Amino acid sequence: MTVRRAIVTGGASGIGAGTAERLASAGTAGVVLDREPAPTLPAGWTATAVDVTDAVALGQAIDDAVGALGGLDLLVAAAGVVPPWQPTGELDLADYDRTMAVNARGVVVAIEHAAPALAAGSGAIVVVGSLNSWRGDPNLTAYAASKHAVLGVVRSAALSLGPRGIRVNAVAPGPVATAALRRRLDQRAAAGGPAPDEALSGLAAGTALGRIATIDDVVDAIEFLGGPRSAAITGHLLPVDGGIA
Repeated sequence: MTVRRAIVTGGASGIGAGTAERLASAGTAGVVLDREPAPTLPAGWTATAVDVTDAVALGQAIDDAVGALGGLDLLVAAAGVVPPWQPTGELDLADYDRTMAVNARGVVVAIEHAAPALAAGSGAIVVVGSLNSWRGDPNLTAYAASKHAVLGVVRSAALSLGPRGIRVNAVAPGPVATAALRRRLDQRAAAGGPAPDEALSGLAAGTALGRIATIDDVVDAIEFLGGPRSAAITGHLLPVDGGIA
């Protein structure tokens, strides 16, 4: 991978942290932006604490990161939240607003500030979407709405930035084997859902491959879309879901 300088939002844990580690292992210098402190950072990387819902702070953090890196080749927008499990008719609007602010507005602000610094002709943006970027969920209305919005942002930004040779794509994970998924399944079990192990088995059974994706599976897709092997691909959403019907 020939990406020299990268910014990863939501890079303190999960898919974002896995992405930062992969990029660093390929020699990429970078900055992690996350509201939570990163337990560990790849060698040579730095971190800035910032909430992506604070547009001014996020913009400044990106500007500072670009200055420290001396430019930018790749933005990975991985910051995201999954709200509590709520039927549509019982939706908490505060949760809805927070979810939209993180998952959709945060992506818009990140792209707005990163785009001017991205290398013309080779710069790339990869956004972490979801299978809920095209599917609904009776208990995750806010999340599905935010991830549908992400797809619109990606497709529009691809058209806007394409004349500069900057590509914009998204990955669309299904359920991913992370600690965060386990916590959500615990919460859903407490709210009357299936036991976590039963839920995990059900998720795996619902895929063509008989397993859910790992962080490495998703990072493989991010690495592909962020690098030169996808030089003619922009405005697309790449599912990484094990073949969910």
